[in-house]
Amino acid sequence: MADTGRSPQGRVPLAVVVVDQAGRVSHWSAGARRLFGPDRQDAVGRPAADLLPVSGALPQERDLTARAAFGAYDDGLGPDLEETLGGRTAYPAAGRARLDTSAVPRDRIDVLWWAYPLVGPGPERLLVLAADAQKLSGDPGTDPDGTAKPVAGERIAPGFALHTDFAAADELARGLPEILPSMSVRESARIVSQILELGYPVLEFSQHDRVPVTADWGVSRRAERKARRAEAARGAAAGVPSPRTSAEDADEAEDLEYVAVRERLEFLNEVSGRIGSSLDLSRTIVEVSKAVVPRFTDVAGTYLREQVVAGEGFPEGPPDETTMWHRVAVEHTDEPGRWDDVVPVGESMPFPAHTPFFQCMTTGDPVLVPYISQEMGNGIASQFEKRDIRPLITHRSMLVVPLKARNVVLGFMILLRHQGRQLFNDMDRVTGAELAARAGLVLDNARMYTYQESVAETLQDSMLPHIEPHMPGCDIATRYLPGTLLGRVGGDWFDSIKLPGARTALVVGDVMGHGLNSAAMMGQLRTAVQTMAALDLPPAQLLRNLCDLAQRLGEHYLATCLYAVYDPIVGELHLANAGHIPPVIVRAADGRSDLLDLPTGAPIGVGGVPFESVRLPVAPGDRLVMCTDGLVEVRGEDIGVGLATLCESAAHPAASMDDACDTIIRSLAGRGGRKDDVALLMVRMSGIESADVAQWELAQEPAEVPRARGLVRDRLALWGLTDVGYAAELLVGELVANAVRHARGGRVHLRLVRSGTLLCEVEDTDPTLPTLRSAGPGDECGRGLRVVAHLAREWGASRTATGKTVWFELGARPGL
Repeated sequence: MADTGRSPQGRVPLAVVVVDQAGRVSHWSAGARRLFGPDRQDAVGRPAADLLPVSGALPQERDLTARAAFGAYDDGLGPDLEETLGGRTAYPAAGRARLDTSAVPRDRIDVLWWAYPLVGPGPERLLVLAADAQKLSGDPGTDPDGTAKPVAGERIAPGFALHTDFAAADELARGLPEILPSMSVRESARIVSQILELGYPVLEFSQHDRVPVTADWGVSRRAERKARRAEAARGAAAGVPSPRTSAEDADEAEDLEYVAVRERLEFLNEVSGRIGSSLDLSRTIVEVSKAVVPRFTDVAGTYLREQVVAGEGFPEGPPDETTMWHRVAVEHTDEPGRWDDVVPVGESMPFPAHTPFFQCMTTGDPVLVPYISQEMGNGIASQFEKRDIRPLITHRSMLVVPLKARNVVLGFMILLRHQGRQLFNDMDRVTGAELAARAGLVLDNARMYTYQESVAETLQDSMLPHIEPHMPGCDIATRYLPGTLLGRVGGDWFDSIKLPGARTALVVGDVMGHGLNSAAMMGQLRTAVQTMAALDLPPAQLLRNLCDLAQRLGEHYLATCLYAVYDPIVGELHLANAGHIPPVIVRAADGRSDLLDLPTGAPIGVGGVPFESVRLPVAPGDRLVMCTDGLVEVRGEDIGVGLATLCESAAHPAASMDDACDTIIRSLAGRGGRKDDVALLMVRMSGIESADVAQWELAQEPAEVPRARGLVRDRLALWGLTDVGYAAELLVGELVANAVRHARGGRVHLRLVRSGTLLCEVEDTDPTLPTLRSAGPGDECGRGLRVVAHLAREWGASRTATGKTVWFELGARPGL
């Protein structure tokens, strides 16, 4: 059917009636009063069938009614209004009926009606819309306001339209809450959504025209009031006073109610637009407080559970007298400082029972105290210890509203109005509850974001290692910057790992992507690198094994990685690269900095590409700078610009390693557009002098054990380390004895290294790694390694190309 653009708006009131589960009227609009007669106070609570006595349906319209009701009735007859009011329909229905009533000038009313079954948590069961059919079927022509009338004798039937493109659907969604002013915004929105889903109400004319029903039918009475007032004004000007009627009194009351409802909706819409602009919890609280003061209240105090403020979870169940509430904001129009001394922001406190605040937090419902008398103020204040709140609450109107989300009370707001201002009423309670519900959802979103970010940062911090600033022959400094994207968690990492022979493994990696998944992948890969480094694998072999592992873990495990091993005794770097940006070497001799030209390799997880390693001689004082691409890469800029800036800033003189890192961060991380996280690792390679290294080759004979002890004793005396001499002799004797006894021929090598600590290594040709064992009273073996583990600060064993190395470490100074 075509929409002809005809409109019965302006003269025909639309009646809106809501029936509850008991069949009684719960809502009765002004249009219903005009159409059916009874006032609202007389209609609400009465059986709907008594207020709408049906004398019969009109047979000539039943065929149109059946078509309108979605074809739900196979016999071609839709239900009549009496059946519908009796609750015997589960579908939207429409029809035409005559009602017997003596409350209007005529005995019978010919009405068109639409009925919608309602579902949801509320008591509402049925929504009925009705219009006066006689005003729609009058003589042709126009109304005084220019509205076109239907053609006389034309058949009209109510119907429904699905998937309509009528712009009137938006008008109904906006206007229906105004027709039901005593409903909350949430309830009316639920009802409107059901109406639009079940089918939009329309009028179907016998000439195949279709006209949408709009909510203006229910509020167009304002035009009638305006006309009556204009007529009364003309009469008054002519000296003819117009007597005031009860309808005019009712109209004035409805006008006031309409204005109040309109103001309430505008206020809630304005507040909704002002809050929630940020996921920052403290900013959201300030936005909520400033939105209600002074427009809705004169004082607004906001309290949240301590766990909410801290970004933690809290116990299940309602709060009690031991629950601590953190005062996060107090906004007021009083003189400055009046509230600060008694209820300072930042304080945490429990709330005693038998107070409106405790009632609100435990029930989750708003608590209205229209006026706090002197006696009531004394009673509330007596529940609090060590503070007198009487001057702050007495002779004021109070409303306490809960801040809830998902049926959990996160906090509450205490709203107070001064003397002289209108007291809080039931409509304010509904408004305050709606405001708190919206604010509660915003606060919960901010809380969940804060909590998730805290969890993510904790996870990130737990996965990043605590790097020792001093390793054998080198100093290390690191920096990590989280990303600027939401979540702030990424897959960048760095690490340093102690290896046999006073060597140090240096690692920087970057898992592709962001978020918790990347952080979790990073944790797995970092653990794998540590494990394989402890096996003393060559750099290229380690990256090969890491790539194989990533492929087994899943196709999404992609990462870049730079792995280097520094040998301070030889003065050499051994490096391999897996798709990572190259490191920078800063030479101490001339201060020149260069990007190292390494075989790039493919990222970890790609597979099928070989990895190559290179050896680079280094001198004492040289520095190596390793970082992730988040430091040098900016969207819209060539990465070469960032790498050049990295080289330049790395060469800048600095008083310390930390200062050198800060210089690089200031030069690169401050550029606009950085979103990725950043990992930076800098190593200053000081090396180990040959005078601090002593090594001997021993024969595989038992007599070499006491000789080894003597060699160690003499060297430690030369180095001035006699304090650790006894322990070192004892442990060297144990390790050399084991090598002599278990090695498969060949020579035994003993080496001492002095570098902050005393490192002792014993190398033999047996690849079997020793393990700690329990030794019984009669066992001859198993005690030596226990002595080593007990006396040494650290000890370990690793395989070599020709066998194994067992080492231990002692403090090179007393007390270490």
